[in-house]
Amino acid sequence: MEAIASFEVDHIRMSRGIFVSRRDRVGDKVLTTFDIRMKEPNREPVMDVPGLHSIEHLGATILRNDKEWGDRMIYFGPMGCRTGYYLILAGDLRSEEALPLVQSLFRTIINWNDEVPGASAACCGNWRDHNLDMAHWESGKFMEEVLDNPQHANLHYPD
Repeated sequence: MEAIASFEVDHIRMSRGIFVSRRDRVGDKVLTTFDIRMKEPNREPVMDVPGLHSIEHLGATILRNDKEWGDRMIYFGPMGCRTGYYLILAGDLRSEEALPLVQSLFRTIINWNDEVPGASAACCGNWRDHNLDMAHWESGKFMEEVLDNPQHANLHYPD
């Protein structure tokens, strides 16, 4: 069986950042999947599930409601390895083009002081498993250490 693209990336040399994971054609449209890597794979502890879950709910809600990008937002969700998220946007895009959106997303999460959207029994299959404080902390760390001053290695996979 052929390996999928995300398993072909050298996770040993990967930095944290925003990377184009793949581009797919759907009819005449292109969908770009971004790897939003908040943790260095295999080198630092992964995110705890409640914080990861809260960022997922916040991210999906914030991105779908974004005035500029909301109608191009297809998906936002966590990686199974708990080192980051996948973001799928309509369009043939580069990391540099998605950077302002991702920066805005994490700034909004850092400053979010309301309830986590959809964190109720009627809206979520595991509604008790949220941690807004950890979502703030993880988002702040990622913003300060990566998104505030991204370098080439934070926007392009290692060769």
